[in-house]
Amino acid sequence: MVAGLAIGIVAAAPLAGAQEKGPIGISMPTKASARWIADGDNMVKVFKERGYKTDLQYADDDIPNQLAQIENMITKNVKVLVIAAIDGTTLSNALQKAADKGIKVIAYDRLIRGSKNVDYYATFDNFQVGVMQASYIETALNLKAGKGPFNIELFGGSADDNNAFFFYNGAMSVLKPYIDSGKLVVRSKQLGMDKVSTLRWDGAVAQARMDNLLSAYYTNSHVDAVLSPYDGLSIGILSSLKGVGYGTPKLPMPIVTGQDAEVASVKSILRGEQKSTVFKDTRELAKVTVGMVDAVLSGKTPQINDTKTYNNGVKVVPSYLLKPVSVDASNWKQILVTGSGYYTEAQFK
Repeated sequence: MVAGLAIGIVAAAPLAGAQEKGPIGISMPTKASARWIADGDNMVKVFKERGYKTDLQYADDDIPNQLAQIENMITKNVKVLVIAAIDGTTLSNALQKAADKGIKVIAYDRLIRGSKNVDYYATFDNFQVGVMQASYIETALNLKAGKGPFNIELFGGSADDNNAFFFYNGAMSVLKPYIDSGKLVVRSKQLGMDKVSTLRWDGAVAQARMDNLLSAYYTNSHVDAVLSPYDGLSIGILSSLKGVGYGTPKLPMPIVTGQDAEVASVKSILRGEQKSTVFKDTRELAKVTVGMVDAVLSGKTPQINDTKTYNNGVKVVPSYLLKPVSVDASNWKQILVTGSGYYTEAQFK
């Protein structure tokens, strides 16, 4: 998996001008997740290095708040909007106002749906994230060798986040054949994003649902695996499992996946609780995004590598996809510390 680290470093286009440029409006969804703080910081750093002023705003996972912040940026005549939407379906009117003023829009990490005024999309290969999570379960349970049946429960991300469907569909491309054959058993019979989604990616919501699943379906059985699409949910799921005695020799912890390689979850992996996560180097995503901005302000076409996958309901949005990397106890230091310098080893003490 280390090879994936070499992918995604994209050279930015030439500078749009010698003087200080911008401002660039950056709208992030929340500070509740460490990854969004890192995303904002990384973008501001790269934009500043390239001579841009920025206006970075966090919306506290409040849709009207994000809408108001974006409309304020438009009023202040930002040159480009970079938006990680809370709900990718709620911004159409605001983006029309942006288009009317000639402001280009780059969807960041999450696709903005239902608007023709989304010019480009910078993200990771989100389907592949789900494939990696499910493949980890597949390998850990030795499903390819015909082992089973095993009990599994499925968790999805927030249904208003387009990425959540890519994560889920990627995972199910691996897991569904085993579910169909009976090698994996979903005792709750809860499948599909309408049943397994977790509003606002809230770990407390995931914990409460896991509590309910355990009490309703596992009083006389045990869970072998839990598909979790994000570290913040995994922490809640693990708390629920530990609350009823999992994580002991008598009742081993199930295979629990995750995403974003947040420090708390990597520590959990080192303790033998969470089993894997998916690392997405947001520094590289920041570089790609700044490259896109430089290109559009220079009248050039940004570098893209996907023109088919991301249909937002109105148009296929030209996209650049970076490669995620699977991380577990066997490779965490190589991927997160020595290989990338994303973290220091001291952060995991």
